[in-house]
This record gives sequence, C-alpha cells and structure tokens, in this order.
Amino acid sequence: MNGHEQAIGDEVQVFARMFEQTYLRFHRRDERHSMMSGTARAVLLHLARTGPLTVTEAARHLDRAQSVVSDIVSHLEAKGLLERQADPDDRRRTLVWLTPGGFEHLERDREVLASPLLARALVAMTQEDRRALLTGFAALLAADDGTGAATDAGTPTHRRPHAERRLPSTQEM
Repeated sequence: MNGHEQAIGDEVQVFARMFEQTYLRFHRRDERHSMMSGTARAVLLHLARTGPLTVTEAARHLDRAQSVVSDIVSHLEAKGLLERQADPDDRRRTLVWLTPGGFEHLERDREVLASPLLARALVAMTQEDRRALLTGFAALLAADDGTGAATDAGTPTHRRPHAERRLPSTQEM
C-alpha cells in the first residue's frame, strides 16, 4: 500500500467514525415506524407512486390477499391517511387514495435525522463551516455518482437515475 492509499484508508476510518457519531447524535427518536406495519407503509408508498387504485388492484400489485389489503386500507382510513372515493370514470368502482395527511405522513416517515437537533448544532456553527459541511457532503455524493455534480439525497437508494438527483448549490445554501 502506497502513502496515498494509506492516507485514503485513514480518512475513510475517520469519516466512518464521525458519520456514526453524527447518526447517533442526530437520528430521530420519535419511533416513527411504530405507527404502522411494513405492509401498511408499503400500501401508502405504492399508492403515492401509482395514483388511486381499487383495493383489488392494490392487492394484485402488492401480491397480497384482497382481504389483507382491505383491512389495511380500513385501518389507514381510520387514521385519516387514506380515503375511498368514487371512480369518476365508473361510479361502480371505489378508488383508494392518500389524504393530505397521508402524504404528510410519508414525508415525515422519510426523515432519518431530527431537524431540531440538527438546527441546534448548525446554529452554533459559522456560516463558513455550514457551507463547508454541505459542500463536502455534496462532493462526497457527487464523487460516488461519478458525475461531478451535486445530487439530491432525498431518497435513500444507491445510484438513482440522474433525473432524480439534485442538491442545492452552495449559492442556494
């Protein structure tokens, strides 16, 4: 191993330890997942991506029994996250769709870090340090993408299509 490779290896270890500490200090602690099962979350996410569906269509898409999906829909409807509505093209069909509260729930559910905890720490930093932090994270993500451009870390998946990527530029920060 040459000197450059050793330096990179050391930096990897330092960053990994700092990232672990960052996660431990700032992760959400409100048990966001305790509100619903993975299947219920899957129903919400699927509807958000596909648009309104009948319970039968949703069950087929999710490869679940119609009775199971119907029970989940009823549960989510009682929580105000879904609603049933008549199909405008065929009044005999009933569609299931997310309420504004359902969309808000999905958005909150995506949050990994606690915004108030991050804000408390960022306020204590200088603007220069905040910009350096954001620029550094954007550079790390861009380097992994191989694009050299800033990316959007909104969805926790690896190597998303370029059309979905964007982080604010340092001028926007």
